[in-house]
Amino acid sequence: QAQLIESGGGLVQAGGSLRLSCAASGPTFSSYVMAWFRQAPGKEREFVAAIGSSGATTSYADAVKGRFSVSRNNAKNTLYLQMSSLKPEDTAVYYCAAGGRFTYVSSSWASAYISWGQGTQVTVSS
Repeated sequence: QAQLIESGGGLVQAGGSLRLSCAASGPTFSSYVMAWFRQAPGKEREFVAAIGSSGATTSYADAVKGRFSVSRNNAKNTLYLQMSSLKPEDTAVYYCAAGGRFTYVSSSWASAYISWGQGTQVTVSS
């Protein structure tokens, strides 16, 4: 299983931007769908975005569509999440996740993903 390490979280004012990164170990990063999830206190972990193995296809949760952009650099084994126009309701711990052989860009449920990072906190103040 891949090891995933997120970075880039922090405190930002509403309307601001942040870019999260997820560094992955292992030679198979470029083979699988990658995704971002988030979990706010007292809430279930929810899907944010996913990206296909080549980066050509993406999917987003309705709550972030038009504000967030997921990308990947397979040469650097790194996944990104560019977040703009942030809102207080975006406050959560953000996790990157690596899919498996049967994970698709449309896979928005947590159990479809095999490896998880430790998470990075994003706090948006109003």
